[in-house]
Amino acid sequence: MKKLNVTVAMLTLALATACAPSTKILGSWTSPSAPEEGYKDIFVTALTDRLVARQTVEEDLDNMLETQGVTASSSFEIIPPGFKATPESKEQVQQAILDANHDAILTVALLDQTSETRYVPGTSMYSPLGYGGYYGSFYGYYSYYNPVMYDPGYYTTDKMYYIEINLYDAKSGELVWSSQSETANPSSIETSSKAFALAVTNQLIKDGIISKK
Repeated sequence: MKKLNVTVAMLTLALATACAPSTKILGSWTSPSAPEEGYKDIFVTALTDRLVARQTVEEDLDNMLETQGVTASSSFEIIPPGFKATPESKEQVQQAILDANHDAILTVALLDQTSETRYVPGTSMYSPLGYGGYYGSFYGYYSYYNPVMYDPGYYTTDKMYYIEINLYDAKSGELVWSSQSETANPSSIETSSKAFALAVTNQLIKDGIISKK
């Protein structure tokens, strides 16, 4: 009885885990001109007109970067909602970023979104033979195992989001680092944003773009 309950619980956990959102870095590039000491003050901006998503992503990145001793600021004060980029505003924005003592600019942009339907095969269950109880008769044995001895397959749709993350030197404006992430089946912007911020921060540390405190 205990073994059966444990088996069913493990199957349930496996299915739940399979449906959970996940984020991973697919690859990254670092310019030879990237400073060896790393950046210390980063201006973070998510390039989207969805204000809640923009605010959530920027704040989660700010918080995650600051846990590593890096000063990070959201873009809302310098680039407010509804801001339109024009040749005339280019120098104004760049100067405002420098005046705020930022030494790098981190941008986040959605590259692509895909959906793919796949079939998840069913699972069969086997338990070793035993004696007594429901093993004592065919029908008792059959009626006990019938509800759990086979889990039919089903179709599910995976949603994939591909995001590009670029980091520019605030003074020169040159691209010094770029990366791409993949997020599968995000249940909410709040959950996926924190996982995304962690993955990006870890990659920045790994590539030496920021110095871990």
